[in-house]
Amino acid sequence: MRGLQATLPPAFSLLQSEFNDFLYAPIGEERNNTLLTVLSALARLGIDPWQESARLAQLSRDLATQSLTSMISKLPNGRWAQSDIGPIAARLAALLPAKGASAPSTRATALGQTLPSSRRAMFLIAAALGAMMFFAVTNLTRPAAPSPTDNAPAAVKSDPAK
Repeated sequence: MRGLQATLPPAFSLLQSEFNDFLYAPIGEERNNTLLTVLSALARLGIDPWQESARLAQLSRDLATQSLTSMISKLPNGRWAQSDIGPIAARLAALLPAKGASAPSTRATALGQTLPSSRRAMFLIAAALGAMMFFAVTNLTRPAAPSPTDNAPAAVKSDPAK
């Protein structure tokens, strides 16, 4: 694709996401000695991790830190002191991509031309539709194959009077 890279919506960007550093960063240990990541914490709070990451990345660092502080304070099983929540949130907010970096990419160039991948997809769809129409037309205009009874000689009627 000549240097262009397609980006998936946040819901489909699980493996290569600009938010991976943030989402997989540890918040701290829980009471059962397991490490809690931002991804797990957001999921436990019923928040979509990728959408929330995109939202937080659009905020200033201070607002993102405040939002993260609020979220972390709602987590019930953390082995961190209440006074540690602010520094934890600041550390996590620093892992977010720069403000505006997560803006969705447009699918058109400055001249209004679609990107090559879009053209290729449209061509493939048009070719598939054309092939279906070709086969439909050729099958509808072909004469019907004769049935086996069409070639059989006509049955001779016998007259019982003879």
